[in-house]
Amino acid sequence: MKLEKSTLLGNKTVQISGSKSISNRLLILESLFSNIKIGNLSNSQDTQLLKKALSENTETVDIHHAGTAMRFLTSFYSIQQGKTTILTGSKRMKERPIKNLVNALKDLGVDIEYLENEGFPPLKITGKKITQTSVNVPANISSQFITSLLLIAGKLENGLEINLVGEVTSRSYIEMTLDILTKFGIINSFVGNTIKVEPFNSEDQPSAMSYEVESDWSSASYFYSISALGRKTIHLKSFYKASTQGDSAIAKIYEDFFGITTTFSEDEHKITLEPQQNFSFPEKIILDMNNCPDIAQTLCVTAAALQIPFEISGLGTLRVKETDRLLALYNELQKLGTETEITDSTIRSISFGEPQDHISIKTYQDHRMAMSFAPFCLIKELTIEEEEVVEKSYPMFWKDLASVVTN
Repeated sequence: MKLEKSTLLGNKTVQISGSKSISNRLLILESLFSNIKIGNLSNSQDTQLLKKALSENTETVDIHHAGTAMRFLTSFYSIQQGKTTILTGSKRMKERPIKNLVNALKDLGVDIEYLENEGFPPLKITGKKITQTSVNVPANISSQFITSLLLIAGKLENGLEINLVGEVTSRSYIEMTLDILTKFGIINSFVGNTIKVEPFNSEDQPSAMSYEVESDWSSASYFYSISALGRKTIHLKSFYKASTQGDSAIAKIYEDFFGITTTFSEDEHKITLEPQQNFSFPEKIILDMNNCPDIAQTLCVTAAALQIPFEISGLGTLRVKETDRLLALYNELQKLGTETEITDSTIRSISFGEPQDHISIKTYQDHRMAMSFAPFCLIKELTIEEEEVVEKSYPMFWKDLASVVTN
């Protein structure tokens, strides 16, 4: 998709779909407990793939690129007694490690086999009753592995204790899961590095409950970038001040470093992004994004566009996402004139120069690469390759972008 050099229109409002993270958690709980009515469900491809997988009664389940679905369904199918499931996905999915989650489930007594390469999908899962009560899990792995176990924990007759070994990564996503469990009526605690989930007692909960999904803060991040570069106001719906989404950290990050003030309208569930006039940009951005790595690409592109030096740490999980996001950033930021240095968990700018004459951004089949680089059209025209990748999390992105800018 070619994006012409554009100007931001002021005071436009965008309605963003429900959070993919929350929606996917609720879909698993709905399938396990059958008494949840979900409103504002995410329209992302990942969520639709998960919903489809849960509704089908087939032996082989292909979740394509949907990493969340792969992780959540691994635990879900593990407790479907007497059912054997082949869980597979795309070529890239077969390169994304899942060994730590499989090891934890095996420690709990689950029967799982690797059908191709050790430590990677596809998996053959034979569901059984889990009676063991505790498991040790490395704390620095993807929080989705831990959430996968938490989502089934209330269904186990003895509950589950998860002991996290080492420093916890993406803690906010774990806390989001526990908050959802609490609202559903599943008793839990998170003290130190130990999480305990009590077995669910259906007598403690009404026969049905409704859950309105908050809009997705990860998707909102691209409009923070647009507002920061275009220096005009944008309104977004539907967001809450007391959000449990880790990526809601974008509000404070963009206020501190780019002068974008977020105002909440509680009655309309709307946020207003308003650039501060005469804001003094920092000499350098130094930030640990361990709790919100999914918005790191957005931040790096904004900083590169404004030529603000940056040093971002806590990004180890980006190496095993849809692509190696750190390497992808290193490659594509060069096209914007920004040279960087990367390690296994950090990225820092080295120098800024002029953007290439004809910028064409490779997305590496990664939705966040497409959307995080798109705001650069406010600086210079560029082309985003494989623009359809946005369907994974935000199918309406290109339409919503077009609604707030003009050529």
